[in-house]
Amino acid sequence: MTTALNVPTTEFEKKDRCADLPHRPRVLLGKMGLDGHDRGVKVIARALRDSGVHVIYSGLWQTPRSLAISARDEDCDVICASMMSNSHLVLGPRLIEELKSLGRGDLPVYMGGILPQEDIPKLIEGGISKCFTTGVGLLEIVNAVHGATRERTQEVPGGNEGSGITAQLARDISLAHDGKPVRANAKRRRPRRVIGVTGSPGAGKSTLVAQMAAEFVRREQAGEAGYKGRCAVVAYDPMSPITSGALLGDRLRVDFNTLDERVYYRSLAIRGEDYASLPAVIELIGGAFDGENAIDTLFIETVGAGQNETKIRQFVDKTAVVLTPGMGDAVQMDKAGILEIADLFVCNKADHPGEHELVRDLRDVAGRRPILETVATRGQGVSELLEALVG
Repeated sequence: MTTALNVPTTEFEKKDRCADLPHRPRVLLGKMGLDGHDRGVKVIARALRDSGVHVIYSGLWQTPRSLAISARDEDCDVICASMMSNSHLVLGPRLIEELKSLGRGDLPVYMGGILPQEDIPKLIEGGISKCFTTGVGLLEIVNAVHGATRERTQEVPGGNEGSGITAQLARDISLAHDGKPVRANAKRRRPRRVIGVTGSPGAGKSTLVAQMAAEFVRREQAGEAGYKGRCAVVAYDPMSPITSGALLGDRLRVDFNTLDERVYYRSLAIRGEDYASLPAVIELIGGAFDGENAIDTLFIETVGAGQNETKIRQFVDKTAVVLTPGMGDAVQMDKAGILEIADLFVCNKADHPGEHELVRDLRDVAGRRPILETVATRGQGVSELLEALVG
């Protein structure tokens, strides 16, 4: 008997298992502690996405507080925390306490990994909702997430004060993005600056935006002119055309262990360029806070764009188009409609071969528009880019 080449090597079927739910489940995946391996978490992330779940991956080396901030800001339905060290009895209860302090003590926490059987009752007693030991099947995890998803209410408990205001903003964004009614008394205001960052997949947009957000916070805390208030990021990723699931991995580029609550970061999934909810999302973010906590600068990171994906320009004040060496010659650039929407161009990965050729070809199409060179992974050129966009 022969096996067809298109038969998957895994028994896990790519199938929408969440179509019967009131909304797409939003799951935060993260690893607390010092474990530096995430292969298993990525397998789980793909299985959830391939079941119609929207998965926010926060990355390695998370603290209980950074994970709780992410869960609150992303308005998750459940947190899935992976543990591979002996710190589960300490970090698990701390995560529960941080969620309570941030206004989302109602969020269920699932914990998985190398968990001794004798420790599971202690974890449950400490507030962990479910524990998954090694050998648990992927479908069992998917079904547990399915079971944790409930109809969203318009208001979250304590949403009028303290950290509850941020939790309420997160809920307002969820409802607006799903096309559902937002509470009538939600404040709306457009931030002073709304900046679009677009470009092809793999250009380094997420790292660049994360570096600019960190630089913004540094300047704001130093009291530099023009950097008052807080900044926020809305990062879009594509939704699967097969399952409607999504893998939202942009926030893992941001070091929330350092930035804490100084940056509001929200990941959203869309099909194509469906920015129908973006005007409402922008105004909800701008109107949520007052005084020194007001968000005056908002970065919008688009899905990795092709030649004709240009709608983001309709919603922002400035647009940065990010390119990398090796993307083609000047003729190819002239064909790309996305270049026409740029207020400035960013040559990222400027330490790669072909950088000089890219800058030369950009000069042929840029006219008077600025061209900046950056190496986002090293922070090179980020300060100059932020000044060009914020100034």
